[in-house]
Order: sequence, then C-alpha cells, then structure tokens
Amino acid sequence: MLIRGRGISKGSGTGRVLASPEPISFLSGVDPESGMIVEKGHPLEGALIAGKVLVFPHGKGSTVGSYIVYALSRNGKAPAAMINLEAEPIIAVGAIIAGIPLVDRLEGGLSLVPDGALARVDGGEGFVEILNSDESGETA
Repeated sequence: MLIRGRGISKGSGTGRVLASPEPISFLSGVDPESGMIVEKGHPLEGALIAGKVLVFPHGKGSTVGSYIVYALSRNGKAPAAMINLEAEPIIAVGAIIAGIPLVDRLEGGLSLVPDGALARVDGGEGFVEILNSDESGETA
C-alpha cells in the first residue's frame, strides 16, 4: 500500500513501525546515547527507536530537541525515518540536519501506518509504502 504525504526531509528509510499516539519530546524524553524513550509515563517509555520508522503526531518541548535528533544520528541510534501528523519546526530541523527522512500530512492519517508493520518512507517524494503489515511477513 502506498500512502501519499508531504515530504519534509529528503532520503529514504525502511524499518518496523514504532507508533505513538502521543507527541514526543526529544529533549529529556529520548536518551541520545541509547535511543531509548525515557519520558516517564509516555506510551513508548522504554522503547528503542534506532532503526525504526517512528510515527508520532508531532514533537513537543524545547528547540534543543532538534539537536537531540541530530545527536541520535551521530550516535547511530536514530530512527530510520519519521512520520508525523504535522511536523513542526523542532522535528523538521532535527530530521533535516540529521539526514532522517520525514513525511507528514498523510492522506488518510497516521492510522494507515500500523504499529509493527514494515514500512518504507521516502521524504523526497513524500510517500510511505507499507511493505507488510506485521512481523510475520504478511503483505498489507
């Protein structure tokens, strides 16, 4: 399944979807050394984002969050790609300087990208392709 959106940060990334219903704060919410979500009470607390297609509505918090996204990339702990409902400047700048593909405004919304699915994000062309719907390899 191919889902159109708006490309924000160029490049292509493939990985398993890690989806959050809540915004993510990269400053104090994500450990740049481990790539773990550490925000207390967050639905993804304890999850590792490295190599994942990270799906979340938008970022929250300080502009330093852009640097944390960059630090994740430098440490080899960055997501393979990100998808937002609406990318705001903190996430957009972080993705661009870190070279992480980012797409937002998906036609049909984020619910079309199921947690655990294998997905490919193309930030240059502005689309998400669901390669299979679960870890068993079944196609969507």
